[in-house]
Amino acid sequence: MNGLPELMGVDTALLLIMTSMLTSMMTAAMGIGGGVLLLAVMATVVPAAVLIPVHGLVQVGSNGNRAFLTREHIDWPLLRLFLLGAVIGAVVAYFVVVQLPVEVIQLCVAGFILFLVWGPKLGKQEIPPSGLVLAGAGTTLLTMFVGATGPLVAAFVHRLGYEKYRVVATFAACMTVQHLLKMFVFGLIGFSFSDWLPLIILMIVAGFAGTWIGLHLLKKVPAERFQLIFRILVTVLALRLIWQVYSG
Repeated sequence: MNGLPELMGVDTALLLIMTSMLTSMMTAAMGIGGGVLLLAVMATVVPAAVLIPVHGLVQVGSNGNRAFLTREHIDWPLLRLFLLGAVIGAVVAYFVVVQLPVEVIQLCVAGFILFLVWGPKLGKQEIPPSGLVLAGAGTTLLTMFVGATGPLVAAFVHRLGYEKYRVVATFAACMTVQHLLKMFVFGLIGFSFSDWLPLIILMIVAGFAGTWIGLHLLKKVPAERFQLIFRILVTVLALRLIWQVYSG
């Protein structure tokens, strides 16, 4: 396989391509989890210095495909407010020089996820526009340091009580704009994607296939079961963050 990054074998590249397909299928069918799982697999074979930007560009393709295929279900007013906040978060991230310890960030994210998913239910009318902007800004700032803030964004979208297709579509759109802004910031600070581009393109293509399969599986998941699976899966991901902190 030509165009592989230096020191990466064909077997490793195939592992990443297959993982991209399976995790995209998982996110399309369940609404959440694929990005974090992909990050966990990539962390075992991809150098730490390039992990977050390469993972982010793959996620642009995965979430962008899903957003396009479900575009009629996207909450566009919410997306515009989220985008406004995301731009603010990206600007702040560019100028941040002091990075919080990863463990502190992970614990804060995990705690907030658990509160959003299992805390008192709020109606959409109780979430002001400023709250949507703040969600965009905060999660975009965090993604520059921890890579996969999908569970936090997903928990926030889930909080609004949407039906399953609107959850998947709106979440995908929010993550697409967030990862695009992350790529822009990493580009500004000098990261070069050229060595990784062939592998990234193959992972995005595989992710499109996984998304298509996953969206067809989503049709077969009852709405009530979807909400339960979604909450359990997000909770497991949050607990995984806590476990990583105390097992390291």
